[in-house]
Amino acid sequence: MAIKLVLLTQWFDPEPTFKGLVFARELVRKGFEVEVITGFPNYPGGEVYPGYRIHMIQREVIDGVQITRLPLYPSHDGSVIRRISNYVSFAASSLFYGLFILKRPDVIYAYHPPLTVGVTASLLRFLRRIPVVYDIQDMWPDTLRATGMLSNERALGFVSRVCQWIYRKVDRIVVLSPGFRHLLIERGVLDEKIDVIYNWCDESALQGASKDCPQEFPGNDRFRIVFAGNMGKAQALGTVVEAAELLTKERPEVSFVLVGSGIEVEGLKQMVAAKGLDNIVFIPRVPMSEVGAILGAADALLVHLKDDPLFAITIPSKTQAYMAIGKPLLMAVRGDAAELVERAGCGVIALPENAKSLVEAAVLLADMNATQRSEMAANSRRFYETELSLAVGVERFAGIFRTFARDGV
Repeated sequence: MAIKLVLLTQWFDPEPTFKGLVFARELVRKGFEVEVITGFPNYPGGEVYPGYRIHMIQREVIDGVQITRLPLYPSHDGSVIRRISNYVSFAASSLFYGLFILKRPDVIYAYHPPLTVGVTASLLRFLRRIPVVYDIQDMWPDTLRATGMLSNERALGFVSRVCQWIYRKVDRIVVLSPGFRHLLIERGVLDEKIDVIYNWCDESALQGASKDCPQEFPGNDRFRIVFAGNMGKAQALGTVVEAAELLTKERPEVSFVLVGSGIEVEGLKQMVAAKGLDNIVFIPRVPMSEVGAILGAADALLVHLKDDPLFAITIPSKTQAYMAIGKPLLMAVRGDAAELVERAGCGVIALPENAKSLVEAAVLLADMNATQRSEMAANSRRFYETELSLAVGVERFAGIFRTFARDGV
C-alpha cells in the first residue's frame, strides 16, 4: 500500500521554489501518494498569478501529484504587517484544512520558510498524531536579522522562541548544510534528530536550455565570469564593481557578467557608469530555459554573498546549478560553501566583500590553461551527480519518510 505523504509548503509551482513540483513528482515515481497543500501563487510579486483566482479550495492534479490550494492574503512588499498577514493567513487556512478536511496522511513534510508553516505542522502533529519532517531552508531569526527584514530585538526573540518550540515538536529536521546542523545542535536540538540533505537544482530546465546567449554577452576575446541570480543587499555586488575597476588596470580582458534582477541593480549600474567601466555587463532576468545557455558560455561562475556569519553556514542555491552545468566556480563565500567547492576540487576561493581577493581569484582562473579548467569543470559536474543531484536528494528524503510511515509518532 502506498505511503500517503503531505507536502505542506506556502510556495509551490508556478512560483519559484526549491522543493516544488519536481520534488513531488519524483516522490510519486518512487511510489508515494502525494498531496501538496499550498497557497494561490503570488510570490515574488505579491499579486495572484494569471489564471488563478483565490477560492476557499482549488484542487488540481499534475503528473500524479494532487495539489490543494488554500486562501491567503497575497503580499510580498516591504510592509511587515502585510507580510505577516500573508504568512498567518496561509497558516490559518492550512490548519483548518488539516484538522477538518484532510484525510489522515502517514507523514507530513513541512517546508520552512515561513515559520508559520512549522507552527501549523506542529499543531497537526499534536492534534492528529501525524509524524512531521521539517525542512529548514532559512535559519530564522538569523536570516531576518541579516537581511534587515526584522530588526526589533523583542520581535526577533519571539521568533526564536517559536523556532525552539517547533524544533521540539517535530519528529525530524532536515537542513541544507553542515553549518545549519551545528547551529541547531548549539541551540539544544538533539544531533540524532537532524539530517543534512543538500539542495539540488532544476536539472530539466538546465538540460533543455536554449543555446543562444543574449547579444550583450561578451565575446571569446574576454574571460567571462558570470553571476546569475538575485542582486540584493545580501549579494553585496558592489565588491564586484570594485574588483572590475582594479582589473581594468591589470587584466582588462577579465569581465563580469551580472544576470538577473533585484533592488540593487540600478545602484550597481550607476556605479559602473560613474567609473566608466566596460568590463561589467548587465543582462536582465531571463527564463530558466535561457539561463543555461549563459552559464554554459561562461568561463567561470561567481557566487558572492556578504561577509556575515549566517552566510558562512549557507550554501547558496546557485552553487548547485553552477556545478550541474559543469563549470569552474569562483566562490566568494566563507564556510560551508567554500568547503564544498574545495572538497569537489571545482573552483577557486575568494574572501567575500574583498575586491582585492576577488581580483586575485579571477586572475588565477584566467591564467589557468584549458586542461586545468576542464578538469575543474569535470569535477564540478561529477560532484553534483554523486552528492547534490535530484536523484540523490529525493532518495534520502524517501528513506526518512518510509521510516516514519512505518514507525509513526
